[in-house]
Amino acid sequence: MQRADGGSVVVAGETVSAFQGPGLVVLVGVTHDDTVEVARRLAAKIHDLRIFEPRHSRVPLDDDRRELSASELGLPLLVVSQFTLYGDTRKGRRPTWTAAASGAVAEPLVDAVIGELRSRGAVVGTGIFGADMRVDLVNDGPITLVLEVV
Repeated sequence: MQRADGGSVVVAGETVSAFQGPGLVVLVGVTHDDTVEVARRLAAKIHDLRIFEPRHSRVPLDDDRRELSASELGLPLLVVSQFTLYGDTRKGRRPTWTAAASGAVAEPLVDAVIGELRSRGAVVGTGIFGADMRVDLVNDGPITLVLEVV
């Protein structure tokens, strides 16, 4: 997950999703023991994690808290499936992908993350599952976090 100042996903030369200004770009990897419940908890963590400042607000704030969430600020999210997050590079020069779940398992769980974020009121853009995507973003901070939920 990266705090961003704009992000986009391009597939075959076409922008399929984008946002300008503050928001989150979230790369979601799925492994074999992940579940729908894990996906829901991950979505809640993403949406409620306090990594923004008042300057990221699109409207003036009435309080002076220094740590705010995407949820509190109504910021957009760009969620992209990313099986390579589970690449294993411990041996040799070629990564192995055995820890990554198959597309048949992963796609519904990535969709569950997206669905949970949307049910919480988030504006969520997405990539296209399994497509060759170009993901662009301006990392703000830079802040990049790896989230694991069990």
